[in-house]
Amino acid sequence: MGFLDPSASLNRKFGSVGVALKEIATEITVRRAPVLSVTGPQSSRVRKYVEQLTAALAVPGNLHVEVERAIPEHVGLGSGTQMALAVGCALNHLFDLGFSVREIAGFTERGARSGIGIGTFEKGGLIVDGGRSSSTRTPPTIARIDIPARWRFILVFDEGEKGLNGSGELQAFRKLPPFPESRAARICHLLLMKGLPALVEEDIDAFGDAITEIQQSIGDYFAPAQGGRFMNSEVENAVAWLGERGAVAMGQSSWGPTGFCLVDSEDRARSLVREITSLAVCSSGLRVEITSPENDGEDCRWHAFYEARSVGLGQPV
Repeated sequence: MGFLDPSASLNRKFGSVGVALKEIATEITVRRAPVLSVTGPQSSRVRKYVEQLTAALAVPGNLHVEVERAIPEHVGLGSGTQMALAVGCALNHLFDLGFSVREIAGFTERGARSGIGIGTFEKGGLIVDGGRSSSTRTPPTIARIDIPARWRFILVFDEGEKGLNGSGELQAFRKLPPFPESRAARICHLLLMKGLPALVEEDIDAFGDAITEIQQSIGDYFAPAQGGRFMNSEVENAVAWLGERGAVAMGQSSWGPTGFCLVDSEDRARSLVREITSLAVCSSGLRVEITSPENDGEDCRWHAFYEARSVGLGQPV
């Protein structure tokens, strides 16, 4: 849901706020096998993580990995972090290694900027991470709050577009000007003295106002790299339409193109989704989905036939 200080005005860079989602998840099963094999979506990516982690953890690589479902890649929902941690968690349990989620994240070099993916994998809920100092290995979680179970997020996807990632993302950060210290101060004040207290008190309007303003500030900063406050103007228009009809906490998740907003109930979410999908504002390239908050962390289960199953969570970041 946004960075706090991308330019490290107080010598801690980035810092971010985000939430875990329940319905959009990564689920894998890992079991011993004669040779390494990977089946299911994103199998090439998963094979790289398995090879990286088995080498780092010094465990055998003769495994079968079945990817049962995977968060879509490069749409702003933290798919890479969740997949890497899901693989690492499964190996950790399969070989009874005793590593923490943070240690596994370090092995896979996750959390280079946002720590939301690591924090939500650990604990679920809304996470605030404290950014990075020169000695930080993974950004520390400095706040974690349950999200009311009745609230619903509405996500707007563009099926044909991907957000910035890899070298493109790095180049974008290099070209951006310093983030104004006054703007970072405003974001932190909004979050600490409006957004987080409102969430604890289940005041969806005040919480939504804080997130929307944070998103607007961060979106304007990244506009030169992504072509506007949102990467995708059709997604932006759809989110704005939802906001005009009572949705709150409007923004773009990470580099997008996925947009998000929040409403106070399943019934309200279903009503808005029914209406928007029948209108021209929701073009043929867009898909709208309702998701609920996930207030628990990853679920890794051990079965008697030497199988480890790991589930990672999606999150707007």
